[in-house]
Amino acid sequence: MSWVYEQFICAFLVGCTFLSVLSHPDKAPKYTFLREAASAPQILTYDYIVIGGGTCGCPLAATLSQGATVLVLERGGSPYTNPEQININNFVNSLADISPSSFSQPFISRDGVLNSRARALGGGSVLNAGFYSRASSKYIVDSGWNETLAKDSYQWVEKKVAFEPPMLQWQSAVKDGLLEVGVLPYNGFTFDHLYGTKVGGTIFDKEGNRHTAADLLEYADPKRISVYLHATVQKILFKYNTEKRRQQAYGVIFKDALGVMHRAYLSTKGKSEIILSAGAIGSPQLLMLSGIGPANHLQAHGIKVVLDQPLVGQGMADNPLNVLLVPSPVPVEVSLVQTVGITKFGSFIEAASGLSLGHSWSERLQGIFEFVSNQSGQPSMFPPVADTIRSLANPILKGGVLLEKIIGPRSTGHLELINTNPNDNPSVTFNYFKDPEDLRKCVEGMRTIIDVINSKAFSKFRYHNMPVQSLIDLMLHLPVNLRPKHANAAFSLEQYCIDTVLTIWHYHGGCQSGKVVDHNYKVIGVEALRVIDGSTFHRSPGTNPQATVMMLGR
Repeated sequence: MSWVYEQFICAFLVGCTFLSVLSHPDKAPKYTFLREAASAPQILTYDYIVIGGGTCGCPLAATLSQGATVLVLERGGSPYTNPEQININNFVNSLADISPSSFSQPFISRDGVLNSRARALGGGSVLNAGFYSRASSKYIVDSGWNETLAKDSYQWVEKKVAFEPPMLQWQSAVKDGLLEVGVLPYNGFTFDHLYGTKVGGTIFDKEGNRHTAADLLEYADPKRISVYLHATVQKILFKYNTEKRRQQAYGVIFKDALGVMHRAYLSTKGKSEIILSAGAIGSPQLLMLSGIGPANHLQAHGIKVVLDQPLVGQGMADNPLNVLLVPSPVPVEVSLVQTVGITKFGSFIEAASGLSLGHSWSERLQGIFEFVSNQSGQPSMFPPVADTIRSLANPILKGGVLLEKIIGPRSTGHLELINTNPNDNPSVTFNYFKDPEDLRKCVEGMRTIIDVINSKAFSKFRYHNMPVQSLIDLMLHLPVNLRPKHANAAFSLEQYCIDTVLTIWHYHGGCQSGKVVDHNYKVIGVEALRVIDGSTFHRSPGTNPQATVMMLGR
């Protein structure tokens, strides 16, 4: 089976190997309010300061600008500057890019799983595989959101960025396989989160153009909003409010690409606030850098304590991803995640096909592991596979991937500062499968994937002389993470889940609602500061969170 092994050895982070299609992004919107931070005045004053122009920050800022002046400070660049960077052909390469100007900032969690943070206007919607699906009605109610307002906000987002995907052979076979093995009923194409099998939305239009959260800035009032790129906020400024008898946020310090410091202050007329929308890594990190967090931890880094809040950085969670790669005897289309099986036991089944990778990918992957390991102090355990890659005549996967992500998850970890540089990654631990219920759901999800692979509907895409056990063995030979490997993983789905866990980039927590922020997203214990993004979530919404994060911003 060495020929199959060679087909697969280049498939790092198979959860991200969803694609390779031609894409011609729309021309950049002519945003007159989009500028480089190096051109900003030394002192700025606005009604609202939004830290992070990401998946949540863009719709949030666009909405606020309808009735107030808004400043958006985004540490990354514009997705419109170089359309090739967000071309779907460059999905894997964008994640692998470790240059200072890249849209992807890699990190390795303490669990030994390679992950990534977005640093671009539009946030994760600039890098992701594009799947668009709403949260369940129960999630919306449990979160305390107004159902009518949530629905209206979803629709506001969908007018700009959500589309119905094409359904070709591979995706149709997976859909039919899910129905054959009992993931029922069939709900057709819908944005809604419903038990059974459905076709979800995508942020790629019929021409293959990516529509990111940055496109939602088309709703903004251009006379009331300013968006500065490569503006890295160093800290939030506080002063004592004698009337409220607590600290109050009144401004921020940010650095431009040339290293020059600027200050932005809240206006003193009327209501004004700072809103932190820097994501599940950036928001708790910046709260700590600004003096809000566990006092002992802050003092150990020489940070003046504004508010002793031990729950900042707690509740960090990442939905574990586990997969099987399936070679096909017949050609397959290039497809993103389009079909999803929403099971009642708590696992989501998705699929993609037609991966195309360059010869240098595995070598670049090794470089990423070594680069991030050197930053974090963790030893690199990535095995050398360059010789295998160089031996491939044409490293294109004729086949696809079936993957499962569990709901929740129940397992949580924490985030801590490594240093006081906001450009550097903090230390993050997710504790994958620490809760046995998460592991049970993974095993059930993998069993469902195996059943789909063995289904009659999927048989056209199977080599019948290659049993599922061979696919499991192949996955165990891939250098997908830095976790220890165990011999019994070939026969135990529990151990397989633990050993081959990946990320699907749906991490959340760190500034959780009801703990760090109240149900209006105001930071508990201080004035004029909110956090609004995925860091406030207790669990990931729906099958994929981007729709709900954009809705929340609106």
